[in-house]
Amino acid sequence: MLAVLLDLVLPRECAGCGAPGAGLCAPCRALLVGPPLGLVTPTPCPPGLPPLSALASYDGPLQRLLLSHKEHGRLQLTRPLGSALAAAVLVHGRGPFVLCPVPSSPHAVRSRGHDHAMRLAQAAARALRSEGVDVRAMRLLRQRRSLADQSGLTTSQRAANLHGALRAQGPPQLRVVVVDDVVTTGATVVEATRALRAGGHAVVGASVLAATQKRWVSPVRTSPLPPRGSQG
Repeated sequence: MLAVLLDLVLPRECAGCGAPGAGLCAPCRALLVGPPLGLVTPTPCPPGLPPLSALASYDGPLQRLLLSHKEHGRLQLTRPLGSALAAAVLVHGRGPFVLCPVPSSPHAVRSRGHDHAMRLAQAAARALRSEGVDVRAMRLLRQRRSLADQSGLTTSQRAANLHGALRAQGPPQLRVVVVDDVVTTGATVVEATRALRAGGHAVVGASVLAATQKRWVSPVRTSPLPPRGSQG
């Protein structure tokens, strides 16, 4: 137990590549401050998908960094991952808008001991505000019912599983960017967009840290946010 606690406070290896030393080595940190892919579209593209931007593909060190933060409580990664998400959000302009995370189930939040998506949204909003962008993070969505496990489902099955699963809450008539960690088929983003629009919000677009290999990438690019010193 003591070894686990010490690893959380003083990680002995990089969460992205396993290199000995800091919790985030220089090459993995460079991955998070590189230019985003720009706009991506899953194939097939689900109806109702808003403009969707991503930082990078869901593989290698980025995949391991996200899993380390989400499932293994490496919360020192919140700030660098949030800053990386901010770079993807900038594809949609400089606001004003609200970052709305796709909600995890209450059971998942309890099991992990933290709200992965909301932490990333808040960190991205802080990074953007430091660049003069008028943005804040808000929980505008909640689950109306439980969902089946999405892994292994086809695009159409995911869409059917998610349809009507979310509803909007909070003040209406906001300009919103939906944010999440990973996009695969786009069905989750479509459902979030539907619920937000039904609640009276204007969805500007959606941004994720990682897109699976099942994607098409447009020529859109943006400049990365500048490095912010020590982000571990």
